[in-house]
Amino acid sequence: MNEPMPGGRPGPELDPEPEAGPAAEPAEAALGPSGVPVATPSGPADPAPLGVGRTPTGVPDVDTRLDRLADADDLPVSGHLEVYEDVHRGLRDTLTALDRRPGPPAPPAPSS
Repeated sequence: MNEPMPGGRPGPELDPEPEAGPAAEPAEAALGPSGVPVATPSGPADPAPLGVGRTPTGVPDVDTRLDRLADADDLPVSGHLEVYEDVHRGLRDTLTALDRRPGPPAPPAPSS
């Protein structure tokens, strides 16, 4: 039944009771890199490592700080900031310490 809407125009026909149709089909599984179906989670995913590779710098203090970034892999996103700030603070301290280390003596000033 097409009931007129305000303004005299006919409105959409509304079914008071939706028809029972076939059950919703499950979503297709996503394919992984090798083409093998991978299960898609139905809710929020658990924390998982990002698997980002890192090349050691050869500077022990810096490598130790960068290794700390892996701690974020086991934390929910809300815990990442604390790890990132800790690593940033440590790297900044390491760089600041470079400015404090004595270097070779300055060359003598030329005499005029």
